[in-house]
Amino acid sequence: MASGDTLAWLTGLRAGGSRLGVERMAELVRRLGLDAWLRATPTFHVAGTNGKGSTCAMIEGVQRAHGRRTGLFTSPHLVSLGERFRIGGVPLARPEVLARAEALRALHADIAASAPDLSPTFFELTAALALLAFRDAGCEVLVLETGLGGRLDATNVCHPTVAAVTSIGLDHQEFLGDTLAAIAREKAGILKPGAPLALGDLPSEAEAAVLARAAELGVPFARARERFADGLPATNLEGAHQRVNAGTALLACELASARLPIDGAVARRALMSVDWPARWQRIPLADGRLLVVDASHNEEGARSLEPLLAGLRRPTVVVGATGDARAAPLLAVVARHAGHILLVEPATERATPVARLAGLLPPGSPPAEPARVADLFPAPGACAAPGDPVVVVGSLYLAGEVLARLRGEPFDAGLQDRLAPHRP
Repeated sequence: MASGDTLAWLTGLRAGGSRLGVERMAELVRRLGLDAWLRATPTFHVAGTNGKGSTCAMIEGVQRAHGRRTGLFTSPHLVSLGERFRIGGVPLARPEVLARAEALRALHADIAASAPDLSPTFFELTAALALLAFRDAGCEVLVLETGLGGRLDATNVCHPTVAAVTSIGLDHQEFLGDTLAAIAREKAGILKPGAPLALGDLPSEAEAAVLARAAELGVPFARARERFADGLPATNLEGAHQRVNAGTALLACELASARLPIDGAVARRALMSVDWPARWQRIPLADGRLLVVDASHNEEGARSLEPLLAGLRRPTVVVGATGDARAAPLLAVVARHAGHILLVEPATERATPVARLAGLLPPGSPPAEPARVADLFPAPGACAAPGDPVVVVGSLYLAGEVLARLRGEPFDAGLQDRLAPHRP
């Protein structure tokens, strides 16, 4: 029976970080007898710097709208670990997550004892948990989001029906490379012969690298903007970048239509009812003001955020980030459009200190001051930050903590992935 011991064990697994490489996940799949099922189950595999979570949610929604039982694996979660594992659009309840983790504990211990180099990481264990849950639930379609990169990501043990690359930007350079082309090559590692590729918006240097890999493997491809040259499909998620994600998602579903037929009208209706929190999520506060929560957290995300912030009248912006390379471009955008800035530290060991955030603000920025998330969001439905609207940006961890406080729910900060300290 799962217990607090299971939770402590899971938390302890984070200490080893998320190590790149597919050999540990391949061993898990072999020992769990999942390979034949993985080969037989239609799968969408999605990589990208930004937009992959939204695109996965859109693909899943389209497939579910056609009456198929879906399994969606994404990471990281916002509030609770069960959000990573959605069956038919519904996250796994915490008791089931812990029970399934406990069931994997003996296997983890056996591998650690017999083949330490193949001992699964926290992320790999959650990926295995997802696949087992999806198989047991009879899922007919899988939608898998890569965790980091693609080529060496644990999800790359799958056998995709269609692959998608949503975007390429400079992020996680210490793991994926220092140039757009190098990062693109890592993301393109999800390409497999026989699985066509759906492309979102990529810089020319990055697209050339992805298409070079596609040519090597004989993988056909299509671009979302070319397929929908008359207008990208609409979605209820706000922002021009989400229209690109919708186009990439619908294109991916079309490329899989020989195996998974779709109706265009049904698919487009599904894109207008996507439930994917912390993507310019508008939340009415109890006092009548508007709160917006957005998880844009890197340079490319900041560019997508700018037109949305520009559409507001000098909002109060709550900012928290992880790392200077992410914080600087985000703060530059915020400074151009905010009336007041509140600097906070997200609930993660990688949080950029408030004093450092203040030092990264460009000259002439609006008034900025330090704050604490607990003070700004003291009770369910309440926000103590001044101004209207209030916008929270900068980190998935920050978005998750804010949403948890607004809902009055516990926040699984201790069950987020940790990155290894160096590139393999």
